[in-house]
Amino acid sequence: MADAFICDYIRTPIGRFGGALSSVRADDLGAIPLKALMERNPNMDFSAVDDLIYGCANQAGDDNRNVGRMSLLLAGLPKEVPGTTVNRLCGSGMNAVIDAARMIKAGEADLVIAGGVESMSRAPFVMPKADAAFSRKAEIYDTTIGWRFVNPLMKKLYGVDSMPETAENVAHDFKVSREDQDQFAFNSQAKAASAIASGRLAKEITPVTIKQRRGDDIIFDTDEHPRASALEKLASLKTPFREGGSVTAGNASGVNDGAAALIIASEEAAKKHGLTPIARVMGGAASGLAPRIMGFGPAPASKKLMQRLGLSFDQLDVIELNEAFACQGLASARDMGLADDDKRINPNGGAIALGHPLGMSGARISGSAALELQLNGGKYALATMCIGVGQGIAIALERV
Repeated sequence: MADAFICDYIRTPIGRFGGALSSVRADDLGAIPLKALMERNPNMDFSAVDDLIYGCANQAGDDNRNVGRMSLLLAGLPKEVPGTTVNRLCGSGMNAVIDAARMIKAGEADLVIAGGVESMSRAPFVMPKADAAFSRKAEIYDTTIGWRFVNPLMKKLYGVDSMPETAENVAHDFKVSREDQDQFAFNSQAKAASAIASGRLAKEITPVTIKQRRGDDIIFDTDEHPRASALEKLASLKTPFREGGSVTAGNASGVNDGAAALIIASEEAAKKHGLTPIARVMGGAASGLAPRIMGFGPAPASKKLMQRLGLSFDQLDVIELNEAFACQGLASARDMGLADDDKRINPNGGAIALGHPLGMSGARISGSAALELQLNGGKYALATMCIGVGQGIAIALERV
């Protein structure tokens, strides 16, 4: 089979809920990294792109009706370029990258753009249709995150724990202490602050111009979710999700907005279009587990992939482990035989500090892992994440 290479990666800064990006429609947001890729690669013939695959978890608002296709048209890509949107909830952006690589490996494409977008600030409320004439029954659901239109049988079989409740389940079942969670969160914030100060994160960010009705436009160029706090402050936060629990706003990821995109190409296409491969996509894998402990998903998915590739965790130089919650990151890492403070894990901070725009995050950590290999050496990288309703996903990369 042909090899598939990540040849470029760029993302927007990540916005807080109701923050700098909240005025930007999801389809416009998805267009921003695509425009940046076009500007960064002036010698590439974008009409040769075989497909665009975007991840998006919500798809109930501005991101409806195939936000991948909408974004590419708004970005100015040729109308002949097709586009699709995939939804594996939190793993959508990573799924898009894996799907793009598989198309190239199978010989069905040479040049694919993959990525993801999520505007959680703009997620709408939705209402079901009336189930009877003149019905006075009214229901409304917030689509920002979590369950809606629940199937009673699903609730009976597996429960419908909220995401924070699943985190509490993981913390309890895998005996992850509050102290360890807060330390993990503190470390994430510290690494993110260092990466921002050093300019490392700026290397993967394209600025976003926010139009203002009055006054000068705002140039948004730095992740705004980081909120470094002393350990004492983290320890004082309440546990609103379960009495006597351990999950807090300080040791959990945020509700965020952002978009990311990558160019995936075969070796022949890279040469033809003047692209420089960053990393080879070795493979990807997904796994399932009980929805009530969905956060543990990275462990079985990563083990499945590593076994398939004949790699050990000791061989990895970079590990991007999406921090939906500190407890699930720790439980997963420990099961993979990794130390809580392993320096290979999220060297530039994770989702607790940077934020977690659902459809974007998988594309972000895949691209960031590839870029980290390019910038700092090493041979192998793993990116992995948990997924709502009980799944995990992982991708392995090799520096070229």
